[in-house]
Amino acid sequence: MPYTPSGFFCDRLIRERERRDGEGSLAKPVRFNGQDFGGLRQDCLQRKSLFEDESFPASVESLGFKELGHKSNKVKNIVWKRPKEICENPQFIVGGASRTDICQGDLGDCWLLAAIACLTLNEKLLYRVVPQEQSFSEGYAGIFHFQFWRYGDWVDVVIDDRIPTFNNQLVFTKSAERNEFWSALLEKAYAKLHGSYEALKGGNTTEAMEDFTGGVTEFYEMKEAPKELYKIMKKALERGSLMGCSIDSLVPARFETRTVTGLVKGHAYSVTAVEECKASPNKESKVRLVRLRNPWGQVEWNGPWSDNSKEWTTLSKSEKEKLQHQSAEDGEFWMSFEDFKKNYTKIEICNLTPNALEDDKIHKWTVSVNEGRWVRGCSAGGCRNYPDTFWTNPQYRLRLLEEDDDPEDNEVGCTFVVALMQKNRRKERKMGANLFTIGFAIYEMHGNKQHMQKDFFLFNSSKARCKSYINLREVTQRFRLAPGEYVIVPSTYEPHQEGEFILRVFSEKRNTSEEIENRIEADHPVPAPASAGEESEDDQQFRSIFQEIAGDVSRSERHVPPVGTELAGLTGGFRRQLLFSSFPDKDLNTEGFSLESCRSMIALMDMDGTGRLNLQEFRHLWNKIKQWQGIFKHYNSDQSGSINSYEMRNAVNDAGFRLNNQLYDIITMRYANESMNIDFDSFISCLVRLEAMFRAFQAFDQDGDGTIRLSVLEVRQQTRATDNHRLND
Repeated sequence: MPYTPSGFFCDRLIRERERRDGEGSLAKPVRFNGQDFGGLRQDCLQRKSLFEDESFPASVESLGFKELGHKSNKVKNIVWKRPKEICENPQFIVGGASRTDICQGDLGDCWLLAAIACLTLNEKLLYRVVPQEQSFSEGYAGIFHFQFWRYGDWVDVVIDDRIPTFNNQLVFTKSAERNEFWSALLEKAYAKLHGSYEALKGGNTTEAMEDFTGGVTEFYEMKEAPKELYKIMKKALERGSLMGCSIDSLVPARFETRTVTGLVKGHAYSVTAVEECKASPNKESKVRLVRLRNPWGQVEWNGPWSDNSKEWTTLSKSEKEKLQHQSAEDGEFWMSFEDFKKNYTKIEICNLTPNALEDDKIHKWTVSVNEGRWVRGCSAGGCRNYPDTFWTNPQYRLRLLEEDDDPEDNEVGCTFVVALMQKNRRKERKMGANLFTIGFAIYEMHGNKQHMQKDFFLFNSSKARCKSYINLREVTQRFRLAPGEYVIVPSTYEPHQEGEFILRVFSEKRNTSEEIENRIEADHPVPAPASAGEESEDDQQFRSIFQEIAGDVSRSERHVPPVGTELAGLTGGFRRQLLFSSFPDKDLNTEGFSLESCRSMIALMDMDGTGRLNLQEFRHLWNKIKQWQGIFKHYNSDQSGSINSYEMRNAVNDAGFRLNNQLYDIITMRYANESMNIDFDSFISCLVRLEAMFRAFQAFDQDGDGTIRLSVLEVRQQTRATDNHRLND
């Protein structure tokens, strides 16, 4: 089996996700919780029983954890019922799925429902999320399934059809048709994906839009919107993009407030159409209109171009038919584009990727995807305001290869969109997790292919960056840069915030992006100890020290033979004396090396496998410790007796080791304390194990190509050797 240097060091296996052919694609979505819809449904039909989903049971745990948790009065009278227990003739979809099928219940998830309403405008997108051929009649087994895009993969989520009710009415999302249930079941599947219904409370429409399409969202603040916003909106809807908008509120979103014009602040709306029409048959002037939908299914705009306003009398019958104008309290209404810009503060457009619309020949994106994580004390360096740690964040090389075909304003360059998304924060709400404030910066590379160090960022300004750091699930922005190589640095605003993320780059022309990883190597591999020859005065002095320590050990340890020229035994008082007595330094703030460190030292320098060190082996170890002690003192500038985990990266580098981010993460987890500091003993223990790892690897890497092949027995032997299992306590 192939084995790389990091394999010798890992205390635990960290493997990259290996996808089987096509898994995670639209054709072969990942089975959420390992549940196979077809197999489960067939099993229920054979047993003539209705499916009950144990992974998302009809219980309080599936409702929520706080406001919908065990201690809440809201859940006491909730009864889970199947549609056939609610009405006589339940249907999955009645007369086709439409935007009027989504009416909000007692859950603050208008952001989700606004996205669903947008989804109904494109049947191809809708029926990819809501698979057809599901019903309450033929083949009914109480089981349904829905598909969502989840951090780079499409997943298939299976649910049973038990839905929360109160007085035989649906508690959450419902359709205007009482016997239609597709929207309620879709909401349940999305709740399962995130752990509970309550996890869906409060959010951003773009989050659900992207989960329905795998697309990338761009935000526009109305006060800063481009002049061609109407054209952008029109073109986006023609391409099948999903679009939402909202009015900012000074109070939390749960206190949605209705204005005198009928619009609601702190509430999400769907943009369902953009049209231009003649205001009067006798006039050439045209008016631009926007159609919106309130997820409540009621409460509409009452200004110009509202359902019963006088403006409609200026339109011909054919124009009214083109706009599908209706006077009904259904939550849908028209307004002029100018009023739209005046009243709404934000608009979000979810652009579709190539696989969203297979027949989209007008616009095709090139998409590159990278998954990463910020690790506290190692690769969670915070933003540029923290120069001592910013450089430790994950870094991604971006290569822009081709210029745009139709540059705007004669400006040559490559247009691309960077999207940074933090993962799993909604699902982890019940454990107290909130969204981090995230962002990114882009720097031009100057031929350096390694992870950029601190000095690079001190002396180079960013070429581009996100407009602001913000606590959204995803931060996106469009840029235009000259062809070339760049490095993208994603980060949280503050250091030490640990989480996972996905970084996507979209462009109309070719681009590639990949994480910048250092090659794992060591500058100074451990040489074999020099053979004994004529001794100098220094040699004789060193020998006397060695014999003194070895003699003390041989007299104090019962299990060690009385030898005077070998260092043996690593327990009792000896482990406190080893080397520390020869390197006294008050700045190190230590009482000596631990038993584990001593074992590692013996394993490193014990060339003949006897469990003992001879004079030459001991001397080489002595010199190594002195060298590493000097490095430690350099970074222990405050004389605290420890260095922080970020300084550890530089210290390891100064000791001659080049590691990748995965190994730095492991070092931090293994050797840093709760305060992310590493003391002298842990520092030496780490370097000893690194040296042993590289020496063992080089012994097998005969051709020097950086890859070796080991049998299972050899892997086991090397693991035992590294962990010093062959030494007695």
